[in-house]
Parts: sequence; C-alpha cells; structure tokens
Amino acid sequence: MRSALRSMGKGGRHDKACPICLGCIFGVSRGLLMSAPQRVSRGFRRLALFLAAIPLIAGIASSIGLEQSIQLCAQDWIKKADALVASQPGVHVPLEDARNTNVTTVTTHMPLPEFTSLQAWEQRKLFLRNQILVSAGLSPMPEKTPLHPQVFGKIEEKDYTIEKVLIETLPGFYLGGNLYRPRNGRAKHPGVLNPHGHWPYGRLENQPLYSGPALGISLARQGYVVFAYDMVGYTDAMQLPHHFGSAEQRLWSFGPLGLQLWDSIRALDFLASLDDVDTTRLGVTGASGGGTQTFLLTAVDDRVQFASPVNMVSAIFQGGDLSENAPGLRINTSNVEISAMFAPKPMLLVSATGDWTHNVPKEEYPAIRKIYGLYGKGDQVEVVQIDAPHNFNELSREAVYRFFSRQNPGLSDSRELTEHDISVPPLQDMMALSNRTLPANALDLDGVFHLWKERGQAQNDKIEDQAFLRERLLQTLAVEIPQDVIAERNGTSIVLSRSGRNDRVPGIWIAGSGRLAIVVDPKGSTVALESDVVKRLRIEGRPVLLLDVFQTGATKAPRAGDYAIGPPPKLAEDADDMQRAEAAAGYPNFLTFNVSDDAARVQDVLTTIAWSSRNSGNVDLFATGDAALWSVFAAAVSSLPVTLHLENVPKLMSDADYLEHFNVSGILRAGGLLVAEKIVSRSRAIAFDGGPRTPLSSTVDR
Repeated sequence: MRSALRSMGKGGRHDKACPICLGCIFGVSRGLLMSAPQRVSRGFRRLALFLAAIPLIAGIASSIGLEQSIQLCAQDWIKKADALVASQPGVHVPLEDARNTNVTTVTTHMPLPEFTSLQAWEQRKLFLRNQILVSAGLSPMPEKTPLHPQVFGKIEEKDYTIEKVLIETLPGFYLGGNLYRPRNGRAKHPGVLNPHGHWPYGRLENQPLYSGPALGISLARQGYVVFAYDMVGYTDAMQLPHHFGSAEQRLWSFGPLGLQLWDSIRALDFLASLDDVDTTRLGVTGASGGGTQTFLLTAVDDRVQFASPVNMVSAIFQGGDLSENAPGLRINTSNVEISAMFAPKPMLLVSATGDWTHNVPKEEYPAIRKIYGLYGKGDQVEVVQIDAPHNFNELSREAVYRFFSRQNPGLSDSRELTEHDISVPPLQDMMALSNRTLPANALDLDGVFHLWKERGQAQNDKIEDQAFLRERLLQTLAVEIPQDVIAERNGTSIVLSRSGRNDRVPGIWIAGSGRLAIVVDPKGSTVALESDVVKRLRIEGRPVLLLDVFQTGATKAPRAGDYAIGPPPKLAEDADDMQRAEAAAGYPNFLTFNVSDDAARVQDVLTTIAWSSRNSGNVDLFATGDAALWSVFAAAVSSLPVTLHLENVPKLMSDADYLEHFNVSGILRAGGLLVAEKIVSRSRAIAFDGGPRTPLSSTVDR
C-alpha cells in the first residue's frame, strides 16, 4: 500500500517546482483506491477521497494564495497514510503460499466447528450438503430406477427372522444384505440401517470386537426391522473391487465413496418400502467405515430420524480408506462438522479409549453439542466411551440399544437391551449369493463406470438452471468469489491474496489509463510480458496486470504431498488394486483435503477478477492456451463483469485431454467446458483473438 503513496505523477502532469503537485495527489488517491484491501477499505477510502478532493481544493486555494498550505497539509496526510498502512494488523500478503505449505491429510488435527448463530450454521450446513453430494458424484441426485428386490432364504427363530436380500441400486449393479425382522405381532416397526466397517467378513463378521449378526438379531428382538448391507467389494457385492479409482474416473466423480453413499440411499429406499416399517422412524448405526457411511447418509438424507456413528467421529483422523475419501469431500471441513449436520435430531457418539476417538468426550462431543445448542437441543446428542480398542463390541452395541430405546419409547422390553442367547447361522446360510449367481445383466467395473458417465451426461444435457450449474461448478472447483482481497505493490511488482486464506497471486503491474487488462499465460508473467497482446496493450497505454497464477512462472514451488507436480512413486509390477487406486488418487488421499493445481489457478484468476472489478469496474481478461480454460471457468462462476479475450484454446475431445489441460476431479460430472460455456455465453462477452469467433463447444467432443 505504501508504494501507492510513493507513485507520484501517475494521475496527471508532475510539477517539479512543488513538493507535491496536483497530479501527484490524484495519482496517490487513485492508487489507494485501486490497492486498498477490502477489510480495511473504510480508512483507506476516506483517505483516498480526501486526497482526490485536494486538486479541487488546491485550485480554489491557489486563487487566494493558500497553495503552500495545501501542499503542507497533503504532506501531513501522506505521513498519516503511512501510519495507517503500518497499523493494519494481519493484512499483509504472506511470504509463502499456504497452498504449498499447509497441506491437510487424514491425520491433520482439524479445527472444531464454531458458530454463534443458527442462521450462519444453517447456511453452512446447506453448503456442506452440496459439497458432499458434488464430491460423491450425486449432484444432482441420479434417477432412482426400480430396485427389483429379491428377499429369500428365510431363517425363522422364536422371536425374529433373518432373510437374504439382493437389490439393484443401479441398472446392472447389485447390493446384497440381510433383513432382520421381529416376530412380535406388530404391524409396523422402526427401521434401522446397518452399514459395516472394514472387518474381514464385512456385515457377517462375528467376533468379540465386532458382530454384525449380533447387532441385527438383538435389534430385531427389541422390535426393529434391520437391513444390514455390504460395502462395495465385500461379501455379496463382488462385481467391483473394494478399492478402485483412476484419474479418468475422478473426472466423473466415480469412486468407492460415492457408490457406497448411493447404495446407502437406495438401501434406505428399500427399508422404507417394506410394509412392516414405519417410515417416520428410520435410524442408522455403523462402526468404523460403517460410521463414515452413517454420518454421510445423515448429512444428505432427511429421512433418518435417529443415528449412532460408532468409533469414527474424530478431529485427529478422518478415515484412511478410499471408500471414506473422495476428491473435494473434506476441503475446509472434517468428520466432526459433517456429523454435526444431523442436528437437532437425536445422535449418540460412541467412542473408544484405544483408537482415534479417544478425545471425543472432551473435544469433539462438546463442539457438536454447541451446534445442537443453537437449536436449543443440546440434550439430543449424547456420548459414551468404551475402554477398548477400535470396535463395535457388545458394550458399544448395548449403548446403542439403550439410546435407540429412548428414541422409541415403549418399543423394547428392558431385558432385551442386554444381549443374550445369540445364535449366529453359518455364513453360507446368510450370504445372498451362496449357491446363487448374479442376474445376467450384472456389470463389471468398466460397465458400471460407463453407466455412471452415460447417466451423468444425460442429466447435464437437461439442466437449464443457471444458478444450479454455477453453484455446482463453484463447489466442484472448490473456489470462492473473495470479499476481501489484499494487494501489495512495489513499483511494477504486485501480489494479491485472499484475506484469511494466506495464498499469493504475484504478477507484474504496468500503469496506464483506461480499462484494466488482466493477462494470463500458462508460462507466467515474464513470458506474457513479451507477447504481442501485451505489446499492443502497452502501445494503447492501458493499465495491465500480468499474473503468475498457482504453480506457474515465479510461483513454481514444491507442494507437500502433491505428486501431480513431480514423478509419482513407482508402483511395483505386482501392486494390488488398493495401491494402484491410491496412486491415482494421490497419496494419502491428497485431493480429499486439497485442491488440484488447475483448480487453484482458477481461484487465482477469480481472485484477480474480484480485486480488479471492485477497484476499476469492467475488466478485460486476455488468456492463451491452458490459461484460456482457467479463465473461462473463472468467468463462469464469477458474478463480476469481465470480458474474455481467448486464443489457442486447447481442444478437449476426451477424458485424456482434460487430464492434460484441465485436471480437476469431478469436472466432467459437473458438465465440463460445455457447461462453463453455457454459463459464460449468457452473461459474458467472449472474443477470440487471432481467429474467428467460434463457440468453445467446437473444441469439445460430446
């Protein structure tokens, strides 16, 4: 900011005879208005407006012989401006870009959510729901096709029954499970979903630390209808491996987490469709990876009325499996905040002393309880801690039984809240595909991926809601239109930063008059400086801002954990599915918590548009090559005025082209360049320099 006060003579002619001439004053005031950060705008703009008024005052003063007094007054104000800049705490641009240095992982100790108003929380809650759905590839929600449920192989006991279940959650994709039902003569019962964790036998695991059958049998005895179902790649869900993922699949938000969340939604559809289930009393409980599925389902499906995620809600570990991570899922959030989205409905947090939930009673639970308190429902969330390693053991299960019974008063005999006489049938009697084959239309991994792409593209072709398309792009890119932008100038050097984000967008500033031109080149500002576009703009005398957006030009730097900017670790020839999928996702699930380089570049362009537009009104944005793509997507999500001038726009004819030129997870599920063009064409001007005006869609293969 201080440099703006030293840049004399930018607004008019400089009179060397005076210490501070009128041209200097005008230039200083204009510089302040252009560079003042929004968060301190009141003080800076008052100063700038005063300085801008000095020429008028000075003109009058000169006619009555008071010019020297005005000059001295202006000198005093410049000193005060220096003091004002120096007194602003926390507004300076950081020395390093936090996107390179502050990388979040599954084991980062995450900050706890804090909200002081219900309105602010409800807005955040809606944003997070959309973030989860976008990350999972479920925005908009796919069409729900018939489940074609097969319920068979009934095992009858005195007070409960167990049946095998096979449902078709997508055409050609099947989900297996078991249905536990009470035999108490009642017509309607509460329904409970039970997703399982990463135990060897999945939903059918039966050992001291975890027993899926014991949970189902006990809840059925207590009066619940329970549907226990498979994770992808477990037990009967063997069409796909549990660990899969490729760079191409990421473009379409296709992965284990999204597919499992979809299965959970369809499992709830199945449970709610049963004649003996009361759809106003639906609950869910699961442990470990099943705990992740529990709070993800409660975050996106309002039908769930009571829940208990077991041994998974934690601020110090977010789940390390691919089925618990998807690109964009936890950018600026954590499992603690996602779990709190269930407020104000009843929830029990079950924790253990011997795993990553050991802090829950004193750290995570109080934070979630505060969210419940915003509704006046602090008593609706409870916590228990079991002295045990990672588990869903008998003590943990019985804590869930007691909590559920309080949500469904009069349902259960108190004697049934303690497990007894559990007789678990043999595995083959519980497996849906034991001595049975999948239907003939069952798809393999490639087939399910093709179906996912096909259905997603069909949805995108039908959507005309511009607000939805823009918001989905915003969340896919994980970018924002910043309200506060800090700017620091030193001669021709300039650096922008979003207030509170600690990022850096350096560049070259060329002073001039008229409409501001932003120039973005994939190779950075020094290369752009020698381009024909910039030479022409300089001849025209226009102000020009040349950018080094993220990981280009002067901003190239090591980025901890990101293997996209360097050679990935070599995989052994005998690497298993998990190792290969993790390599594609970026170790360790890098994109779950951090944006890709291309998404960060879009943010930098957007930050610059925001700063420029608020300080100088309409701007022109000149971009070439891959930078043209960054600019189109930035313009698509921006509500600020900008005219695009593009050249050498890459052709995006395949998934491989996106990986080369615009590698952002979920970008094709969000419609890709076609949707960006649809948004831009309705609200922005686009000029193609050095070539005919043609639609961007001509560079895209449908």
